Amino acid sequence: QVQLVESGGGLVQAGGSLRLSCAASGRTFSTYTMGWFRQAPGKEREFLATITRIGDNRHYADSVRGRFTISRDNAKTTLYLQMNSLKPEDTAVYYCAARNGGRSYSASDYDYWGQGTQVTVSS
Repeated sequence: QVQLVESGGGLVQAGGSLRLSCAASGRTFSTYTMGWFRQAPGKEREFLATITRIGDNRHYADSVRGRFTISRDNAKTTLYLQMNSLKPEDTAVYYCAARNGGRSYSASDYDYWGQGTQVTVSS
């Protein structure tokens, strides 16, 4: 089992950048496929990015490809999401998630979730 805690959210102007972190407890972090999702009010949880256990492969949603970068530091048991060129439509609660399995873009396939961090992008 792993516990996840996100941080780094906040208020930023359009065009700005934020870096989200997801601190994981336990020494098994490197055994999980990790992902980032977000959920805006009234909308379903949306896949953003996923990274393999050793960080050698990454996949992104079309909506964020080229603007967001997912990375992980297994020694620090931390997942990151660098977000650049932010847009007002990026406003949402951002979640990290861990999966006991291979790559997946579906929220229902992830086993553990953080509590979320709010990102608000002003125009």
